[in-house]
Amino acid sequence: MPALNFSMIRLLRPHQWLKNGFVFAGLLFGHAWHDPIIVGQALAAFAAFCLFSSAVYVMNDLLDREQDRQHPKKKHRPMAAGTVGVPPAIVLAVVCFLGGSMLALFYAGATPWIFFAYVAMNIAYSFGLKHIVILDVFIIASGFMLRILAGTLGLGIAPSHWLLLCGLMLTLFLGFSKRLSELNALREESAGHRRVLEHYTAPMLDQFISVTAAATVISYALYTVSAETAALHGTQQLILTVPFVLYGMLRYLWRLHAQGGGGDAAQELLTDPHLMAAVIGWLVLVLVLLW
Repeated sequence: MPALNFSMIRLLRPHQWLKNGFVFAGLLFGHAWHDPIIVGQALAAFAAFCLFSSAVYVMNDLLDREQDRQHPKKKHRPMAAGTVGVPPAIVLAVVCFLGGSMLALFYAGATPWIFFAYVAMNIAYSFGLKHIVILDVFIIASGFMLRILAGTLGLGIAPSHWLLLCGLMLTLFLGFSKRLSELNALREESAGHRRVLEHYTAPMLDQFISVTAAATVISYALYTVSAETAALHGTQQLILTVPFVLYGMLRYLWRLHAQGGGGDAAQELLTDPHLMAAVIGWLVLVLVLLW
């Protein structure tokens, strides 16, 4: 029983909940951290996305368990390894979905449709869109953008267009990096694990990654120096945070190409002290400048 409980927890992929931190972008850049009502709604939105995303992960593992058995790392996931059966997985997904629905409808702000759009989009992804080249990565990026919208529009905070653009470029960068990591890990067996990989090549993905990495840094830099940003935050010093962003991007690229990483952004952050230092340094400096 303890082993089963641990496998059920692993099935939820709690380390991936780090990605739901995008919900707090509105609190940070909208100067809303002083409002306890908005803070409470943001925390509820974060919790709702944790439950919804875990429900999606369980569904994906259930559908992809045969393909995951061909992957050197994913074969150890609970569904692929056989440590969790199909009925318990279905019950777990339903419980997560119902819990997330309650939070989204009653506690997480004024736009519950964003959360259900996230679930619907992931269902469409799992049942077909994941096989369409390039669109598959845009769907992944859209999930992150919905998190940002839930933490801005959902809480009555107007999002910056520059910040939305930066978020889109960053999540596309992470998505294409994930595809390159999968391609490199599986080599000639890549299409057997994920059908869309047969349409990608390493040189093609390198180009996509280069474009989105450059666009991420440039769009964020332009956000920090825009007149609108300076007027909103009362400082022109946010440009000082750009080196942290640039270092983090370059470090991620190094791990992708030299260390065989890049397949799991949350895992990369948790296991690489340089990436962690870059994120913490960026966050601390942003807080100091905005405070």
